[in-house]
Amino acid sequence: MRSLFLKIFLSFWVATALFIVLAILVTLAMRPTRQVSAVEALQSKFLAEAVEAYQSGSTEKLRDYLRGLGETQHIHSVLFDERGPLIGHPPRPWFSETARGERPTADTFWGRISPHFQMLKTSMTGNDGHRYTLVTELPPGQNALFGPGGVPGLGILIAVLSSGLVCYILSRYLTSPILRLRKATLKLAGGDLSARAGSSTLHGKDEMSQLVRDFDLMAEQIEKLVSAQSRLLKDISHELRSPLARLTVALELARQRTGPEAESVLDRISLESDRMNELIGSLTTIARLESGAGTRKVPVQLEEIVEEIAQDADFEAQARNCQVQAEVMDELPVLGDPALLRSAIENVVRNATRYTPEGSMVKIHAEKVQKLGHSEALIQVSDAGPGVPQDSLEKIFRPFYRIDDARVRATGGVGLGLAITDQAVRLHGGSVKASNLSEGGLLVEVRLPLQPSAGEIRNLQTPAAVRQDS
Repeated sequence: MRSLFLKIFLSFWVATALFIVLAILVTLAMRPTRQVSAVEALQSKFLAEAVEAYQSGSTEKLRDYLRGLGETQHIHSVLFDERGPLIGHPPRPWFSETARGERPTADTFWGRISPHFQMLKTSMTGNDGHRYTLVTELPPGQNALFGPGGVPGLGILIAVLSSGLVCYILSRYLTSPILRLRKATLKLAGGDLSARAGSSTLHGKDEMSQLVRDFDLMAEQIEKLVSAQSRLLKDISHELRSPLARLTVALELARQRTGPEAESVLDRISLESDRMNELIGSLTTIARLESGAGTRKVPVQLEEIVEEIAQDADFEAQARNCQVQAEVMDELPVLGDPALLRSAIENVVRNATRYTPEGSMVKIHAEKVQKLGHSEALIQVSDAGPGVPQDSLEKIFRPFYRIDDARVRATGGVGLGLAITDQAVRLHGGSVKASNLSEGGLLVEVRLPLQPSAGEIRNLQTPAAVRQDS
């Protein structure tokens, strides 16, 4: 059982039910019924009369006495001596077993809880020196425990069900904060920083209530920190736009007022200004993606975007004698923001063309796959570059993460392209991961949920039983 609720509920219920049943059984077993007590009180009298009948008239008179005892008292008795039964024929096995002491009698604990053949036994020494034993079988209905007046079956059932209800309420009370914590944790891990476990509804001072309150306090602090970071990025980007624009104007004026000898310096300033402008644009995109604002989702044919990106990248890669080859296997209809989806895939492709060696090829493979009953678009981008250290495969999707500063300076990256890809893909309910190829190079996989087709929608709306019958 993986459910904590089921473990607690079943443990409590089984323990409580066993306690109730055992308590009832022990109580009833220790309290003889009226019928057993009455027969037990007359056992000595029945034994004396049976021995007297046997000694005075042998077997026939004993048989008549025992038959009359059965008619008047509704009991079945057999008289034994040291040699065995004295009724002239072998009795039923449980009579002999009781006479030999192999079966517990109804006046003992184990005899009371036995549901069959409730027996009583008493012994005496006769005038002739023989040891006589009278074994009596109680009539049906005189069972000390399971007959009328014995175990109240309906009462036990009600007690067990009542204990089950109490245990269910108690288990639900104990595990409901854990379930709420789990749901809030999943939401928080999925990027919903407003997720809370609901500490405002808990007024207890126990450990579980304190844990829920501590979790909500932690989530609130995380939301404040992330919001402050996002706001800082947005403010910095906004504040840098104006001086960068003035710098561009000043740069053009300087070109007009200086001679050719300053051209190389001005070109360098222009290059750094363009990089700064690109960096600010990336920061703005990151801030927008983290806040989730400004996104619009419309039907998009993802395969068309992939093919357009491949054509543009292939044209640009010709400068390094590289090729970009796209293999689109299926139609990939998704619901999302076209600009963000293009930026997400384009960043991966440009990253691959940036690090693949000269004269090599970047491959793009796009197809439709099934995962857990849902259709996904799988886009794989592979290059022939040096790859990424194993411990950095997940870190490369963090903003400003750099594996090697020298390599970043050589390629001109700022460490935001894959971070934008990760944010954009997760905003569309997808995932992205990187892995090293065995033959060398890096493979980046982007998965995005596809819009279900009309046939898939009908299958989802049709009950499983109807589909099986059809």
